[in-house]
Formats: sequence, structure tokens, C-alpha cells
Amino acid sequence: MKAWLILADGTIFEGTSIGKTGRTIGETVFTTGMTGYLETLTDPSYFGQIVTQTFPLIGNYGVIPQDFESRKCHVRGYIVRELCDEPSNFRCGGILNDFLKAQGIIGICGIDTRALTKKLRESGVMNGMIASGTDKCPDVTAALLKEIKDYKIVQAVETVSIKEGEVSSKLRADAPVAKAPAHHIVLWDFGAKANIQRELEKRGCKVTVVSCETSAEQILALKPDGLMLSNGPGDPADNTYIIEEIRKICEFGKLPIFGICLGHQMLALARGAKTSKLKYGHRGGNHPVKDTATNRVYITSQNHGYAVEADTLPSFATMSFFNVNDNTCEGVRYNDIPAFSVQFHPEACGGPHDTNFLFDEFLSMV
Repeated sequence: MKAWLILADGTIFEGTSIGKTGRTIGETVFTTGMTGYLETLTDPSYFGQIVTQTFPLIGNYGVIPQDFESRKCHVRGYIVRELCDEPSNFRCGGILNDFLKAQGIIGICGIDTRALTKKLRESGVMNGMIASGTDKCPDVTAALLKEIKDYKIVQAVETVSIKEGEVSSKLRADAPVAKAPAHHIVLWDFGAKANIQRELEKRGCKVTVVSCETSAEQILALKPDGLMLSNGPGDPADNTYIIEEIRKICEFGKLPIFGICLGHQMLALARGAKTSKLKYGHRGGNHPVKDTATNRVYITSQNHGYAVEADTLPSFATMSFFNVNDNTCEGVRYNDIPAFSVQFHPEACGGPHDTNFLFDEFLSMV
């Protein structure tokens, strides 16, 4: 069955339908990861986005639920060059196309993903529509293009976080029970990847996951030893309530804080810095960042469309990492409180373990 990708500038790509049939509109982005398509599909940070995989063959190791970063897909649509329908892996539990259908994800394969990626790099991220289930491409009218252009990601964090008032020790069904935990860590869920919780539990921590709508007072009442600000989707500046609550905890000044991705951005906003949208973002498993203290370069996994503006950092903060490709801020250390944050994902095994040590640094701070 045919399918079409229609971009906001009127560009059309024709391919074959995968997953569910129908129409979906989202922010069209690309990720350069050669593996990890399951983590991408289940990463809440991709909420509202139509994701293009630049690696040409996707689905070759099937579906492995143990590798999911959350309990369901969060992408608005999915684009691949070639979808494997005969996966081979000893852990394989199903075919990717069946998984996409079960999750209600509309996708397209068989298009020139190189040409699409090049367009997004040159023009910047733009909205798009995937349409399938019909015999011909929808008429690209002014009204249709307006509908595509007008799409905006809204209430992203509220949608992917656990529900208001819910306090949980489990982001995942297989979360172990910590015996005589060394530390109690609150994980503030803005769309948290499950592997953040796993990394803390590996180090003997009891992890309590709280909703994005939890107040600073409620978090402090839990008497945690440390606070983890998770990753998540959307524009960080939209989350005014959360930013204000983070500011209150920073004013308390005693609770060690570690922020990742969206958590890094909102912590910076709470401390007076600014964020801005990148032209096409950083998404993939091979992004080099340099440690400003040691000049060592680490390979990192990243997924973000916004960045902290380094020249807006307050006097009590220093940039700890920067991106080797475009010099954007990749980490901040705060000198007046026990807090630091990174833009990349130390839990995502880029390198494959290059920046895992940041969890140990956090617990040393705790």
C-alpha cells in the first residue's frame, strides 16, 4: 500500500505504508543512530515528532521489550528507508511492523531518507504529514499546507509524565526492589527514560518517581538524598510551573541535583539562563562532546531540539561540556549549590560507557 510524506514546504516523498494506515502530522526530525530503534520509538522525548532513521535498514533484530525506554511508543510517525520483515536475534520477540501497528504508529518506508535528511539539515526541522490508506496522494492545497505548518507540540511533558499525584517506585514493570538502599533518589519525571532509573538502581539506590506536577514542597517532604531531573519532550521554556518549582529547590540549596537533557535545560532556566531552538537538533548515538576541565572528548547519545545559551549562564555557573561539532553548551556546573547537568544522555551507553561516570559523580555529591 502506498504512502506519502508531505512536508510543510510542499515537498512530497512517495513510499510504502508501514504500521497503521491513516494520517498524522508532526515535527519531522532525523536521528543518526545505527542501532537503538526500539529505544528511539519508546523514548518520551520524541513525543510530537515524526522520526526519520538515517541508517538504511531498520528492524533487523526485531522487537525486544526489555530494551524499551518506556511502556509505549511516543513518536507521531516513523520513516525508514528499508524495513526488515525477517528479523534475526536470539532476543527477538516480534516483527517491528506488527509492533508499529499494535502501537497505532503511522509510518512510511522506501523513500530516499538521505534526500530528506539533507533537506532538514539545510532548511531546518519542519512539520510534515504522513498519509496512507488511500489510492492517491492527498491534494496538496493551501489549506492542507496550513494545517501542517500550524501543528505545534503542546503539553508535551504533562502528556508523557506519570499522572498527577502519583508517586511510584517503578517506571518499568521489571524494576527491582532495592535492599538496604545506599541512597534515596527522587526522579522527577518529565518523560524519563527507564535506563536512568536502571543506572541509579545498579548503584544501590532506592528510586521514587514523581509526576511533573509535583511541587518543590512535596519533593522535599519525601526527604530524598538527591534529586534527578529527567529528560523529556518539547520546548523547555513552556514549563513555567516546573521551572519555578526547580528554582525553589535550588533556593533550599542543600539537595544534590543532577539534570539530564530537558532537566538540564529547565535547571538552567531556573537559574536565570536562556534556551533557544537549534536548526535541526542533535539526535543520534555518535555526538562528540569535550570536557572543559580535562579537554577529553567523549562520544555521547543525544536527542534534543533546544540548547542552553552558554553566554547567558549566571556568574555562579560554568559550562562543563561543549559540543565539538557546533560548540553548543552540553553541560553546566553550579558553584553555589550542589548541582550539575548535562545535555546528553549518560544512561544511553554512547561510547558505549563513556559518560556513565556522571552517575557516580552525582552519588559522590549525595
